[in-house]
Amino acid sequence: MLKFDRSSTAIDFFADLEVSVANALVEDIGAGDRTAHLIHPTRTATASVIVREPAVLCGIRWFDQVFNSLDSTTGITWKFADGDRLKAGDLICEIAGNARVLVTGERTALNFLQSLSGTATVTAHYVEKLASASTRLLDTRKTIPGLRRAQKYAVKCGGGYNHRAGLYDGILVKENHIAAAGSISAAIQALRSGEAGIAIEVEVERLDQVEEAIAAGADMLLLDNFDLQQMATAVVQAAGRVPLEASGGFELDNLPAVAATGVDFVSIGALTKHVRAIDYSMRIVSL
Repeated sequence: MLKFDRSSTAIDFFADLEVSVANALVEDIGAGDRTAHLIHPTRTATASVIVREPAVLCGIRWFDQVFNSLDSTTGITWKFADGDRLKAGDLICEIAGNARVLVTGERTALNFLQSLSGTATVTAHYVEKLASASTRLLDTRKTIPGLRRAQKYAVKCGGGYNHRAGLYDGILVKENHIAAAGSISAAIQALRSGEAGIAIEVEVERLDQVEEAIAAGADMLLLDNFDLQQMATAVVQAAGRVPLEASGGFELDNLPAVAATGVDFVSIGALTKHVRAIDYSMRIVSL
């Protein structure tokens, strides 16, 4: 077991789910769905959702919350679970309930499903590139505002691991913190005096900072924009004393080379900041 294992980070993914969905519904519906008045208020309907491309499913609880917030009697039958691999054309779920509710909630529900599935799907692609290595994939705080917990859940569904949820549940000393404190050693010393028992990760930008940070008592190092040779050298320097995380805008194709240097983790901001929505479609099949 690593001295400091970011992959064990525990996040309550659903703590703000109801608030997120409520805000999304207010954003879309406002004072009311004017077009839905075309449908008689007591009419019922059934609808189906299909996926139009291969994907990793994510977002079921957010999808359900949208419709249940509008009408708690809405029934949704899922054919798959979060984290399942989908093929183009798969029937994902069937919905039964008030017809107005179905058309009013459609866009918001699909927005959550398509975005979170997008994050889960791209995470799965990155994880596949690391399949033959022990290096683990981490997410970052580069998330869509208001959707951090949801996106970090999507990363888990895609097979990745979570870094800290925010500034409140972990310490990562970055270049601006080091500049403010005066040095890496001074920053760690100051934090140890006020944050006893909390693991400290330190971002290093040069090889000479690796030994300084370890000697000062860092629990983990983030190698910021190191090239492959520098990463391999840092692994030798660290000699297993602390785990190493590599970061620096890595692409899919160079992940195996990064893992081959021996780093313990690689963090990818693109998992959550470069979101390409998955193409889902919802259609009413009977009224």
